[in-house]
Amino acid sequence: MRASMGIMDTVGLAASLVFAIPVAIFGMNRLLDGQQLFGAGLLLVAALMVLLPQKLTTPMDIPQKVAGKAVGKAVKEPDDEKN
Repeated sequence: MRASMGIMDTVGLAASLVFAIPVAIFGMNRLLDGQQLFGAGLLLVAALMVLLPQKLTTPMDIPQKVAGKAVGKAVKEPDDEKN
């Protein structure tokens, strides 16, 4: 995951966990009941529910990345001058 998360990222992660945790618990129950393939599949789905939103680029991320690159090129860091 990212080093620092904003409030919206934290809320998004919490929302993902609200839906992923019950799927993971059901998957664990299926594994313990002997249904290995179904249980493992559910655990994989639960993991992807949490990881994919953190890694994928959404249409809202693209303008932010473009603006960040444009600002980085337009605004230069001042040189440290000794007075």
